[in-house]
Amino acid sequence: MNRTIITVIGKDKVGIIARVCTYLSENNINILDINQSIVQGFFNMMMIVDAQNADKEFSVLVSEIEKVGNELGVKIKMQHEDIFNVMHRI
Repeated sequence: MNRTIITVIGKDKVGIIARVCTYLSENNINILDINQSIVQGFFNMMMIVDAQNADKEFSVLVSEIEKVGNELGVKIKMQHEDIFNVMHRI
């Protein structure tokens, strides 16, 4: 399993979840867990996904999903679980 963390942050608008999930599906990336909230018009989502079966290099996936975020007007970050854990430990 290649667990990866995806975070999405920005102003809420219709279609954010649909577009991100469509991208993941098109690239054979399985969603393991998802949590999202909207606070005073700001959208926040965190996903744990399995990118093990993706056909593209991880760096390509990162670049492409960032472009999806740009199209939506939100910030999308994709990181390997190990890197995410190191960056967010107390």
